[in-house]
Amino acid sequence: MRNSQKSLVEQLGHSPHARLVILSCDDLGAFHAANIGVYDAINKGVATCASLMVPAPWSRDAINRYNGEDIGVHLTLNAEHANYRWGSITNSASLSSGEGGFPRTINDLWEHADPQEVLRECRAQIERAIAWGLDPTHLAPHLTAITLRPEFFDIYLELAVEFRLPIRLPSSISEQQAGFPFRKLAADEGVVFPDFFNHDWRAGSRERVMKGLQNLQPGVTELHVQPCIDTPEIRALGDVAQSWIDDYDLVVNDEEIRDAIEASGATMIGFRELRTLMRAR
Repeated sequence: MRNSQKSLVEQLGHSPHARLVILSCDDLGAFHAANIGVYDAINKGVATCASLMVPAPWSRDAINRYNGEDIGVHLTLNAEHANYRWGSITNSASLSSGEGGFPRTINDLWEHADPQEVLRECRAQIERAIAWGLDPTHLAPHLTAITLRPEFFDIYLELAVEFRLPIRLPSSISEQQAGFPFRKLAADEGVVFPDFFNHDWRAGSRERVMKGLQNLQPGVTELHVQPCIDTPEIRALGDVAQSWIDDYDLVVNDEEIRDAIEASGATMIGFRELRTLMRAR
């Protein structure tokens, strides 16, 4: 049987009924509290990988703590916090908001971003991470900013092919809702991505992650969290901080999730396995 006829789990060397789970951490580099939280989640907890926000203020500190963990690049074109800003590393005019830094909202970004400047910025973020010493395992856009617009999705695919990296794609949004066949386009280019990913960016992951583990289907499922330790810095961002602190407790300290993983029969993997498969093709 040709690889193209095999399911992703079979191509990864598992039975067609296997349930593989990638538990990923978003927003590494966004805050000092996130850097501590994410590395604890991987090295002490049940998380398997993370993605680095290169333009964010604490990204260099995140690299200084890096020790070969499964880390990708969190392609960043938004700065969603009103009182905490970061911006384009290429100083691109169309990616700057009137209040300084990247636009806060996806709609603002989509209205003003020039695709050529998006391509230049995203490539620069990957290249800077590599220059800093990161061996990136995947690409995952911050807030899915470049996933659901055709002119930006082309950029996402171009970079995935150029750097030979697997990507995150939502499965909870249909191609009809998106308006174009984004998953088929990626597959046709030989880009590898998990079978399932819940496109839900509300803060706080406990309910979503536990429900995801209880309802696993055969295939590769990515579940995402945003763990941060409890510090005055993170509390200063407002009520949303409590959700990130709870994410840390969930994946580092809580036996409930370990029990849920065991009960689900899941095999935990990272994006590195998907990268190995993609590069072997």
